[in-house]
Amino acid sequence: MIDQSKCPQCSSENIYADGNLWICPECSHEWSVFADESHETTQEQDHAIRDANGNPLADGDSVTVIKELRIKGSSAVVKVGTKVKNIRLVDGGDGHDIACKIDGLGAINLKSEYVRKA
Repeated sequence: MIDQSKCPQCSSENIYADGNLWICPECSHEWSVFADESHETTQEQDHAIRDANGNPLADGDSVTVIKELRIKGSSAVVKVGTKVKNIRLVDGGDGHDIACKIDGLGAINLKSEYVRKA
C-alpha cells in the first residue's frame, strides 16, 4: 500500500482513505491505493504540446488550421486550411500555446487543439 500525502489532481493535503481508494474532498478526485507511481510520473513528465491529432509539436514546425477561428476584438477570421509556417511554442496560461505570424493578420497566438501538423 502506497502512503499518499497529496491529491494528484489538485495537490490538496486534505485527503482520506476509504477502503482501497484515496479521496480528495476538495476536487472529488478518487484514485486507487495500489496506483502505479511510474505511470503517474510518465504522465507528469510528458508535457509536450500536441496538435489536434495528438502529434507533438516543436518550434519551427508548420501547422494547418482545422477550424475557422474568429479573432477577438476584430472582424478578421483565420480560415480553415490556413497554413502557418515557423511556429513558436510558448507557455500561455490561457491555453494559447502557439505564437506565429499569419499573412494579412500579423502576430497571433493560437491554441494547439485547433491546428494539425503539416
